[in-house]
Amino acid sequence: MNAKALSQLAASLTGQAITLEDSSYEEARRIWNGTIDKKPGVIVRCGSVDDVIAAVNFARAEGLAASVRGGGHHVAGGSLNDGGLVIDLSQMRRVSVNPAAKTARADGGAQLQDLDEATLAHGLAVPTGLFSETGIAGLTLNGGYGWQSRLRGLTCDSLIGADVVTADGKLIHAAATENPDLFWALRGGGTNLGVVTSFEYRAHPVPGELAFTFVTYALADAKQVLTKMREFNRTSPRAVGVLAVIWTFPASEPYPEAVWNQPFIGFVGPYIGDAAEGERIMQPIREFATPMFDGSGRMPFGDIQRAFDEEYPQGRRYYWRSSYLSDLSEAAIDTLVDFGSRRPSPLTSLDVWILGGAIQDVGAADTPIAHRHAPFMIGIESNWTEAAEDAANISWAREAQTRLTPYSTGGSYLNFEDPSDQSRVAAVYGPNYTRLMEIKQRYDPDNLFGARRASDT
Repeated sequence: MNAKALSQLAASLTGQAITLEDSSYEEARRIWNGTIDKKPGVIVRCGSVDDVIAAVNFARAEGLAASVRGGGHHVAGGSLNDGGLVIDLSQMRRVSVNPAAKTARADGGAQLQDLDEATLAHGLAVPTGLFSETGIAGLTLNGGYGWQSRLRGLTCDSLIGADVVTADGKLIHAAATENPDLFWALRGGGTNLGVVTSFEYRAHPVPGELAFTFVTYALADAKQVLTKMREFNRTSPRAVGVLAVIWTFPASEPYPEAVWNQPFIGFVGPYIGDAAEGERIMQPIREFATPMFDGSGRMPFGDIQRAFDEEYPQGRRYYWRSSYLSDLSEAAIDTLVDFGSRRPSPLTSLDVWILGGAIQDVGAADTPIAHRHAPFMIGIESNWTEAAEDAANISWAREAQTRLTPYSTGGSYLNFEDPSDQSRVAAVYGPNYTRLMEIKQRYDPDNLFGARRASDT
């Protein structure tokens, strides 16, 4: 790296350029997943779009691989690289809302909590993920599943425009009628197409209070209750945003001491509509078997978005995989129960995402995401605390994904994947992969943003 050019870059920024010699470097290179330990050559903590442009131009001129940090939450840690340049948007978190038009605009470094706080003040919400510290950038650019998905589609389906700094250092706008090829690619096609400095979304009305189901059963009842959920799902309305989870109770309130450290299968999620109607419709979920614990009730949507933040703290060790299922067959359920019963860490979970609804309203070629027809997605979430346990937890996740392959559509969700595996990346996009790579070649012909396949959320 040219020292004079780096000095000139640093002097031009409203933000700052952080190198190994700086006291803030260790903090700046740390992200949510504690297993990620990379040492970039320089981290440009941007304060403006001009800073982003300057960073892109510097990386290109110096021949450095560039990666983009938004919220720093993506499990595979693609926002960092070794020896290259990180374009850090974490200080760019402004959100503005147009309540009359029901739209919201968010900077590329904004987190879900920033977007929620701004939109919920007007009785609106953008369909996003489940944890408030997740960044909106990687979530959107890789699809975006959450509580509202069955009713309103993926996060990328509510995207109506984006400002992007391309590999040649130009700021352009992408929308349905402006650079439409890039706009198509941004709606789920990954994060190595450019630096998105601003997202514009459609926002949707949400009631002030929602019916929220959180009911748990003994793991011994898992096969029975998953079978009942499969049948319930055949006729449940799109407003039901519930997923199933095999997990272990933490030894803390609000759970009764009698269930602490006990494994369970639970169902959790809101009804996105009238609270009384939601309670009536979701009541059968609370009667699948005899509950261990039932914490269901009415909650504001903002509280629902933060409900599980404490279970996924910064710095814990994470390794996630995923698999879309063509059906929740008896054999698939047996596999889930088997792996759920031998999780190597009590922090680890197996999640059954119930899909369909609005997700399937978008055609398989209308965005890069090819597996919209899948009725279920399995989130395989290895979560643990000690480095000595890395091998056991990573091995369990990989084996679970392999064992689910016979029941899979062949694809997975890139935000729950290791994007260094190019065969799995191609499978995410299926027939859309060729078109996506053509667009990538058009906007980033020298693969400036190719340090990893995915940047952080």
